[in-house]
This record gives sequence, C-alpha cells and structure tokens, in this order.
Amino acid sequence: MKMKTIAEINEKIKNGDVVVVTAENMIDIVKENGVEKAAREVDVVTTGTMGKMCSSGAFLNFGHSDPPMKLSKNVFLNDVDAYGYIAAADVYIGAAACSRKNKCYGGGHVIEDLINRKEIYLTAEGDKTDCYPKTSIETKITIDDLNQAILCNPRNAYQNYNVAVNSSDKTLYTYMGTLLPNFGNVTFSSAGQLSPLINDPYLETIGIGTRIFLGGGTGYVIGEGTQHNTEVERINDVPVKPAATLMVKGDLKQMNSKFLKGCYVHKYGTTLYVGIGIPIPILNESLARFCSISDAQIFANVIDYAVPRRSKPLIRKISYAELRSGKITINDEEVPVSSLSSYKKASEIASELKNLILRKDFLLTQAVAELPKSKFKPMKEITKEIKVKDVMTEAIVADLDSEISHISRIMIEKNVNHIAILKKGLLVGIVTSWDITKAYGLKTENLTDIMTTNVIVASPDENIEDVAKRLDEHNISALLVVVEKKVVGIITAENISKLVKNRKI
Repeated sequence: MKMKTIAEINEKIKNGDVVVVTAENMIDIVKENGVEKAAREVDVVTTGTMGKMCSSGAFLNFGHSDPPMKLSKNVFLNDVDAYGYIAAADVYIGAAACSRKNKCYGGGHVIEDLINRKEIYLTAEGDKTDCYPKTSIETKITIDDLNQAILCNPRNAYQNYNVAVNSSDKTLYTYMGTLLPNFGNVTFSSAGQLSPLINDPYLETIGIGTRIFLGGGTGYVIGEGTQHNTEVERINDVPVKPAATLMVKGDLKQMNSKFLKGCYVHKYGTTLYVGIGIPIPILNESLARFCSISDAQIFANVIDYAVPRRSKPLIRKISYAELRSGKITINDEEVPVSSLSSYKKASEIASELKNLILRKDFLLTQAVAELPKSKFKPMKEITKEIKVKDVMTEAIVADLDSEISHISRIMIEKNVNHIAILKKGLLVGIVTSWDITKAYGLKTENLTDIMTTNVIVASPDENIEDVAKRLDEHNISALLVVVEKKVVGIITAENISKLVKNRKI
C-alpha cells in the first residue's frame, strides 16, 4: 500500500472524512479484514492509559510579591514540601512529596486541588538580597492566581511494567500496592492492549513534539522519560519488562481531576494518577499490525518483590489476558490478581481522544526528533555494599526429633549459642542457649516446649545494615539465613560487631 503521511491525515481531519478507531476496535477490524485492508481504511488509532505515575509534578509561577522575594527554602503548599531555588518566583511540586501533618495527603493531591480551583496555602522563606529583600511569606492562592501552572512529568506512560508478587512470610507495602505473604496476591499496572507505547512498540510515530491527551487537556511529549530503556527482551515486538518512557508537559489550567487524581498508597506514600492518550497515525501496514495487538499477545514478567535488591527473581511470564481473568497460577495454586491502573479510564481516554479528533479539535503533530535508543544503567556506588552472604557463617542444625540434652551437647562441642531446628531439611524453629537453661527449669526434654517457631530470618543478598537494624528491633542476637525455608547460614551480632570494629560498615 502507499504510505500515508501525517499531513494527509490532518487534511482528512479538517475535511471531516478521517477514520479514527480506538485500539480496542482495531483488534476486531484487523481480525475481520486483515492488516492490509485495515491499514488502507483506518487513519488513526487512539490509545489510553491511567495509572499511578510517581515521577510527576508541576512548575508553578506565583509572580512577584511586594517587596520582591526569592522563593527558596522551606517552601510548602498545604504543608507539602516543594522545591524553590528556581530563579525567584517559580516552584516545583512533586507528586510523591508527603504533607508534614497528614501522610495520606501529598503533592499529587495539591495538584488535584489546584485543578479543582481550591485555595492552596503557601508558606516560604527567602534568602535576602538587595533585589529580593523580603525573607518570608504566607498567603493563599488558587490556580487562577498563577501565571503558569505547568504539569511537567519526568517519567510517564511506561511501556509495560512488572507484575508483582511476594514470596516472603510477611506483608509488603510497595508502590505496587499491598503484597500479601506466601504469594497471597498478584498486582499489575498497565492498560495492556490500550497502552500507548505498546501500540507503537518501536516509537515510529511518538517523539519529541508529539501532541497528546494529558490529564483531560492537551499536552506534548518533550523527550524520552527518565529510565527510558529500549534494549530489552521482546515477545511479539512488545517489551516484557519496564522499557520506554515519556517526559510530558501540559497546561494544568486546561486539565480536570477526572483524569488527574492524587492518591495515597497504603503504608507507602503519595502519588498521582495520570491519564494519557496518544493518537497513532496508521502510516503503514506494520503500524496497523502493531495497533491490533491483544492482551493475549502481550506478556510481562512476574517478579518477586520479597527480595530487597535491584535485581529481583523472575517467577514466570504471564499474558495480560491471563491477568485480566482475575486469577493466575503460581506453584500450582490459583492466586487472585488486581490491577492498579484503570482499564475503564484508559478506554474512556481512548474514546475521548477519538471524539476530539472527529470534532476537529485535535490535529496530529509530526515529531521534530525521534526518541533515543538507550539502555537503563544502575546507580554508580563508590562504596561496596556488604551483603549477608559476605559475612554469614555456617549454621549448626539439628532435627526436630532431637532431645534437648543432645542439643545442649552440640552447643558445648561447637561453642555456639544458636541451633537451627529442621524437619525434613526445612526450617521449623530455632533454639538458643537461653532456651536450654529454660528447659532445665521446666524439667522437659521436649524440644517443642522451648524452641521459637516464629523465626526472624535474613536472605543472603540483604544489606548488612538492614540486618543489623532487624537484630536491634527484635532484640535478638542472631538471624538464620534462609532461602526457600532451607538454612544456608547464620549471621550474629558478634559478626556485625567485628565489621564495625574493622570499620567496614
């Protein structure tokens, strides 16, 4: 087929004869008519997503006070910390900043309150200079008092993301929501077949200058987002892990809280739900094929968040069709699934963008530059982190059927104060020298009368400083090092004391 151009599609928009469908519609169109016919007949496919996008915030310009003041330190909006030191009258409020007084209220809520024309309480201090003599201010403002209110988000619209689970025996509170112990639940966050960057997996049409639907208003892609990563594994052309990202901006005064909402993630922190829609011009057959991808063809990595490391274990790969079924199988068990992003809102955004184009209120833009191809690098750390596996020693173990007198002899022979108790090779408890003393007082030889079954453990890849804090929190002198209930070592307060003495931590 003859290649289309964005200019030609814009002419069709102006003339009222453009063919626009949502990404959901495109799946059925390609299935019924084939890629070639769909590419000829469809001009634009609209996409949408609405999820928590923590790397978001807004630049606000308040104008100058009289006498003038340089907004710098201790800048707060509704008691939420904001960043000054941007010339004199500009401030940046980050979505993830939390209130000093209410942990459930943060920067995302300030942004939503601004959109809803609510009064915001501003306090700030300034560095006194000859041209900026004022040193403090307290005032109330609304968004209409601001010269500019610019939503400027460094990292939005992730091209796929991890699916989260928790293999540990304790509940975890994360940006992926509450993760229940022992694979008790699964969470994910993507619009899948509606997601903008999944429908243009090689970023053929999305680049610097692309006009987008942002928070209910019009926005633009201003560059690649932070942590942008194009060198990733793909299945059916789509990355299976966090990949490309977008940096976007838009006029906050045009937006509405239907598509931009502050939220609190339980025991994690505050953030902002951001609604983004991107039109994909169908310039060729490959774009028509990409935009017909369904949830059954899109896969993501299920990652174990119980491991407190940058690199976490991969449990399995899973399709979005399976995730949206509400249950998936892990270790031969059915586990309930919940989505942290709103598919309903994503569909609504795609439909709203379609209608804007059909009403001639939204023209497409040709990107002025492509987004770069790049690989995400980890942080450079100049001090080597000491891990548990670098320090742990061999753990002495005994069987659950052992008598206490036998355990006592082992402690004397091995000169240790802790014995791991196993049943069929798996950890079931721990006995200390204090427990042995207690046994003689109770006149018992039954191990289960004295051993601790709720064992506080560590994993080999944990930071030694985190383990030291755990020892202190629980007022204990040692932690067994465990992998999948198998004891691989022990770390004691004495081990850590030697490190401190040698100034290694």
